[in-house]
Amino acid sequence: MKVKEVLEAAKRAKDAGSTRFCMGAAWRELGNKKNAFNHILDMVKGVNGMGLEVCCTLGMLTAEQAKQLKEAGLSAYNHNLDTSPEHYPKVITTRSYEDRLNTIANVRDAGISVCCGGILGLGEKDSDRVGLLHVLATLPEHPESVPINALVSVEGTPLGDDDDISNVDAFDMSRMIATARIVMPRTMVRLSAGRLSFSDAEQFMMFNAGANSIFNGDKLLTTSNPEFDADQALFEKLGFVGKPAHQGPLPPPAEEDGGVVITKVEAQQQQFA
Repeated sequence: MKVKEVLEAAKRAKDAGSTRFCMGAAWRELGNKKNAFNHILDMVKGVNGMGLEVCCTLGMLTAEQAKQLKEAGLSAYNHNLDTSPEHYPKVITTRSYEDRLNTIANVRDAGISVCCGGILGLGEKDSDRVGLLHVLATLPEHPESVPINALVSVEGTPLGDDDDISNVDAFDMSRMIATARIVMPRTMVRLSAGRLSFSDAEQFMMFNAGANSIFNGDKLLTTSNPEFDADQALFEKLGFVGKPAHQGPLPPPAEEDGGVVITKVEAQQQQFA
């Protein structure tokens, strides 16, 4: 997309009530795509100039690329771990778990907020879901946001054609969201891909379980998303009000009163195959 088209889309998103604008590219890594990267930097600067938070997902990043994105005004970078270290090689071969952790480290070291979550429905076991949350919760710093996705099967892909892949229901999503909320209490837990398959009542259950953010707009990189008007109607029905841009989640009363103290967990040095 051209820079002008992206900035027009960002304005529409802001007018519809969004506080963060996310841009994604479906490639393995940014690599030496210098011309494309320069355009992306211009997009980031333009969206940031509108007063919106800016998020990108561009695959693997070097430390220098992360630094340039930070200087352009990038607020957050999305790079999901997808599943546990043990299950990961069974579904993804284009990059290693360690590659993903290195990109997350480059992003964090550049001073950019980390957006990192996973996908349910990859044929994983319950222990893999726990394993993913354990990795996220024991990073040097908790991710600023954790998207919880339900696999949207695409016909013609290995997972889309696999009859052994079980469907993910609202209870699976709610359990994952609730556990993420407990182990990462100040993280924005984002209800993400697969939301179209859940009713308003099921989504309300997920919000009550601890989700405090959604992705809305035309598309989530490769899958459809509810339209702005539908999300606005849902939020009005549920009595939800969006937070201002560049402001984290409000601390719960128990934390404000000193009944709960949030501490950082130091992770052991680990290498994942």
